[in-house]
Amino acid sequence: MTLPSLLTRARERFREDVDTAMREDPAATDRWVVAISYPGLHAVWLHRLCHRLWQYPPLRPVSRLVSQVSRALTGIEIHPGAVIGRRFFIDHGMGVVIGETAQIGDDVLMYHQVTLGGRSRGRFKRHPTIGNNVLLGAGAKIIGPITVGDGTKVGANALVVKDVPPNSVVTGIPANTNPGDIIA
Repeated sequence: MTLPSLLTRARERFREDVDTAMREDPAATDRWVVAISYPGLHAVWLHRLCHRLWQYPPLRPVSRLVSQVSRALTGIEIHPGAVIGRRFFIDHGMGVVIGETAQIGDDVLMYHQVTLGGRSRGRFKRHPTIGNNVLLGAGAKIIGPITVGDGTKVGANALVVKDVPPNSVVTGIPANTNPGDIIA
């Protein structure tokens, strides 16, 4: 891939991310203000750079260093190994933690203090997989190598430790699944 095509692709992704923020955040009224002042966007943008560097083992220390600078600047910790889909938006963001083996689908909306964490140590899949079109409420904790299905809504402060079927609503500690429920 040539440098001009990489830059074009990056510009398109940045534009798509700003569009997502404008769509998902009712308080967003100006694209320029969103682009320069939303730490959730900055964390995702820096993660993309870190994740690209992470693909080359000799650059992993640099990747980790940049990710820690991102954490200091935004209050959002995303491990460079995490895989994040398109149109991922972190609203407010402070206190978000996304672990190394976490996978996040497309069109996911995440609020502040969400943790996608592990339950064990080792070099294997230990963090959650989040499907497409998922909403993760403020303070939700999704822990372990579980799957949250497409179209699911995870309520604020829920503790999710088991797989969640698609199009569900989960709330509580530990979370209970209510397939087909709708949060207004």
